[in-house]
Amino acid sequence: MQPAMTTLSTLSPQALRRAATIKEKIERLEGELNRLLGGSASSGVVRAASDGPKRKVSAATRAKIAARVKASWAKRKADSKK
Repeated sequence: MQPAMTTLSTLSPQALRRAATIKEKIERLEGELNRLLGGSASSGVVRAASDGPKRKVSAATRAKIAARVKASWAKRKADSKK
Protein backbone atom coordinates (compact mmCIF):
# COMPACT_ATOMS: atom_id res chain seq x y z
CA MET A 1 0.00 0.00 0.00
CA GLN A 2 1.33 3.46 -0.92
CA PRO A 3 1.54 6.28 1.61
CA ALA A 4 -1.25 8.84 1.41
CA MET A 5 1.06 11.79 0.79
CA THR A 6 3.44 11.45 -2.14
CA THR A 7 5.70 14.31 -3.12
CA LEU A 8 5.69 15.45 -6.73
CA SER A 9 9.41 14.81 -7.04
CA THR A 10 8.91 11.08 -6.45
CA LEU A 11 6.29 10.65 -9.19
CA SER A 12 7.18 9.47 -12.65
CA PRO A 13 6.35 11.87 -15.50
CA GLN A 14 3.51 9.59 -16.57
CA ALA A 15 2.05 9.56 -13.05
CA LEU A 16 2.41 13.33 -12.82
CA ARG A 17 0.55 13.81 -16.12
CA ARG A 18 -2.16 11.36 -14.98
CA ALA A 19 -2.55 13.23 -11.68
CA ALA A 20 -2.87 16.54 -13.52
CA THR A 21 -5.52 15.06 -15.82
CA ILE A 22 -7.50 13.68 -12.88
CA LYS A 23 -7.30 17.01 -11.03
CA GLU A 24 -8.60 18.84 -14.12
CA LYS A 25 -11.52 16.39 -14.38
CA ILE A 26 -12.35 16.89 -10.69
CA GLU A 27 -12.29 20.67 -11.06
CA ARG A 28 -14.50 20.50 -14.15
CA LEU A 29 -16.97 18.21 -12.35
CA GLU A 30 -17.00 20.46 -9.26
CA GLY A 31 -17.85 23.42 -11.49
CA GLU A 32 -20.65 21.47 -13.13
CA LEU A 33 -21.98 20.42 -9.72
CA ASN A 34 -21.89 24.01 -8.49
CA ARG A 35 -23.83 25.16 -11.57
CA LEU A 36 -26.43 22.43 -11.03
CA LEU A 37 -26.84 23.24 -7.36
CA GLY A 38 -26.85 26.99 -7.84
CA GLY A 39 -23.34 27.52 -6.48
CA SER A 40 -24.49 28.17 -2.92
CA ALA A 41 -22.32 27.34 0.10
CA SER A 42 -25.01 24.88 1.26
CA SER A 43 -24.32 22.76 -1.84
CA GLY A 44 -21.60 20.93 0.07
CA VAL A 45 -18.80 22.22 -2.16
CA VAL A 46 -17.04 25.05 -0.40
CA ARG A 47 -13.94 26.80 -1.74
CA ALA A 48 -11.46 28.63 0.43
CA ALA A 49 -11.58 32.43 0.23
CA SER A 50 -7.95 32.48 -0.93
CA ASP A 51 -8.77 30.39 -3.99
CA GLY A 52 -8.80 32.71 -6.95
CA PRO A 53 -9.58 31.81 -10.50
CA LYS A 54 -7.75 28.66 -11.53
CA ARG A 55 -4.85 29.28 -13.83
CA LYS A 56 -4.31 26.87 -16.66
CA VAL A 57 -0.84 25.60 -17.43
CA SER A 58 0.13 25.44 -21.07
CA ALA A 59 1.16 22.17 -22.66
CA ALA A 60 4.69 23.52 -23.10
CA THR A 61 4.97 24.35 -19.40
CA ARG A 62 3.59 20.93 -18.42
CA ALA A 63 6.20 19.34 -20.70
CA LYS A 64 8.97 21.37 -19.02
CA ILE A 65 7.77 20.35 -15.58
CA ALA A 66 7.57 16.72 -16.64
CA ALA A 67 11.09 16.86 -18.08
CA ARG A 68 12.47 18.32 -14.85
CA VAL A 69 10.70 15.71 -12.76
CA LYS A 70 11.92 12.96 -15.05
CA ALA A 71 15.52 14.22 -14.82
CA SER A 72 15.28 14.44 -11.04
CA TRP A 73 13.83 10.93 -10.86
CA ALA A 74 16.55 9.56 -13.16
CA LYS A 75 19.27 11.21 -11.07
CA ARG A 76 17.83 9.73 -7.88
CA LYS A 77 17.59 6.33 -9.47
CA ALA A 78 21.20 6.52 -10.72
CA ASP A 79 22.43 7.69 -7.29
CA SER A 80 20.66 4.80 -5.56
CA LYS A 81 22.43 2.25 -7.79
CA LYS A 82 25.88 3.51 -6.75
